[in-house]
Order: sequence, then structure tokens, then C-alpha cells
Amino acid sequence: MKKPKHESATPATEWLKAHNVSFIEHSYSYVEHGGTALASASLGVDHHTMIKTLIMQDENAKPLVILMCGDKEVSTKNLARQTGRKSIAPCKPEQAQRNSGYMVGGTSPFGTRKAMPVFVEREILEMPVIYINGGRRGFIVEIAGSVLSEKLGAVPVDVAI
Repeated sequence: MKKPKHESATPATEWLKAHNVSFIEHSYSYVEHGGTALASASLGVDHHTMIKTLIMQDENAKPLVILMCGDKEVSTKNLARQTGRKSIAPCKPEQAQRNSGYMVGGTSPFGTRKAMPVFVEREILEMPVIYINGGRRGFIVEIAGSVLSEKLGAVPVDVAI
């Protein structure tokens, strides 16, 4: 018999539970294009610790995930160079949704539809607490930064600008 799903269960929270990751759930009122700035302000946490999950693709249209501090941008040129690709660009929203299984604005690196390589800005791994999307718009999970490399297998890169 299946266990009843918790009200806030998403593929991301199911993945976290399956990998024995402890997390704290937070909700906020999602606003289109509000991004990590709105999420961090709504929860009263440092914007730098609110991690964005970006779905990008390389020159062969192979998808990948990059995790970046909310107050930083990704140098796609440096990301391509550090990952041995010719070029990297953001996916169009519809393609990002097909690759991840999540709606844009609710993308989590955990429990994605397609298995994709995950890269993370190195400094995030050192953060004792980070806030990252839990798989639904307006839903954040609080976890240790080390989870990204230890459980998710994210590869550290230095691509923040």
C-alpha cells in the first residue's frame, strides 16, 4: 500500500526524502518574474543564500543544470570552458520545462524528469544553509549546501559574475 503523499510533496521533496536529506519547507506568494530576490525578501533571508536553478544547454542541445547564488549571474562562457563544451546558453522556457519536468519559476535540481549533469558555484557548497526551490512555484526548501555535492553529485565550478 502506498503511503499518502504529504500535501507539499513534489518530485523534489520525494527525492530528498529518498536520499535521507533533512530539509525545512518554506512557502511564499509567488509572483511572475519575482525570482530569487522576491523569494529571499519574502522569507527574510540573505539573497546570496537563495539559490537559483537554471536549465541550460550546450552546443549540441544537451541540457545541464547550473546552481547559482541568487544575487549573481552565470558566465556561460566560463561555464562552457570549465565543463569542456563549446558554448552554453539558457534553454527556452518550454524546453527547460520538458527537460526538468518543472514549471519555470518552480524548477528544482532534485527529481528532474531527465537526468542532467549538475554544476554548482563552488562557494555554495561551503554554505551551512541554503534555500532552493522545492519543485513548485512559491515553495522553497532549506538544506545544507553540502547536499548538492554529497547527494546530488553537483560538480563545483567558478562561473559567478
